[in-house]
Amino acid sequence: MSTVHFISGLPRSGSTLLAGILRQNHQFHAAMSSPVANLIQGSLEQMGTGTEFASFFDDTKRQSICRALFDSYYEEQSDKQVIFDTNRHWTARLHQLVEMFGDFKVICCVRNPAWIMDSFEVIYRKNPFEYSRMYSAQSRQTVYTRCDAIANVSGAMGSAWTALKEAYYSEHSHRLLLLDYDLLTQHPQRSMQLVYDFLGLPTFRHDFDDVEYQAGEFDAHLGVSGLHTVKKKVQFTPRRSILPPDLFQQYSDMAFWNDNTGTEASIIAPRKLAD
Repeated sequence: MSTVHFISGLPRSGSTLLAGILRQNHQFHAAMSSPVANLIQGSLEQMGTGTEFASFFDDTKRQSICRALFDSYYEEQSDKQVIFDTNRHWTARLHQLVEMFGDFKVICCVRNPAWIMDSFEVIYRKNPFEYSRMYSAQSRQTVYTRCDAIANVSGAMGSAWTALKEAYYSEHSHRLLLLDYDLLTQHPQRSMQLVYDFLGLPTFRHDFDDVEYQAGEFDAHLGVSGLHTVKKKVQFTPRRSILPPDLFQQYSDMAFWNDNTGTEASIIAPRKLAD
């Protein structure tokens, strides 16, 4: 039986890149976000109190069905030593994962939230005549409304940010490894060594000059070309942010993991210098 671990964290923070690196190890299965978490959530809604068939299910049966959904989805990868399932909202469901799986770990990809907003904005401007499903007609008007929509509690970044914060301070925080995007791209070999150490797995020699992952069909469906395209060479490319300075400062202040008080999570991130 395969060991199961999870990839979660914030959008535009390297989860697809991490999957592209991990899948070089032929004993691993890793990919972009899967629908498994949503399938489980939908099933629990159908089996929950207040639904027509709620009386047919108890906790044992609900748990068994949820695990069966996961196993069925990954049946074709059952020969792999380790399966990594990716979803940004696993961090809000650690209490469910604890009941379904054994000694699992969650790698949470993080990044300065200001650069996350910047990254979304760069993609938006690269597709000037393609109106993405990520924004409503009202929210796409300016960089301020676009950032607000993404950072909203139901937005792409806001929902993942609140889920990660929940997990970071939870009783299950020892299962988390926060992996900073900048460190992964600047020091990929050392970062991956620490990932393998955290997972308790033997190190694999990855080729950081030949990492490739694309999900063109998925991105086209969203109307956001290049959203999940990974460049072949893992490298850090410094540049100036295209966000107005006030927005950049506003979202930089949301990096709560710079303070490790009250959590048992492991963190691979730059040290914040004291003021």
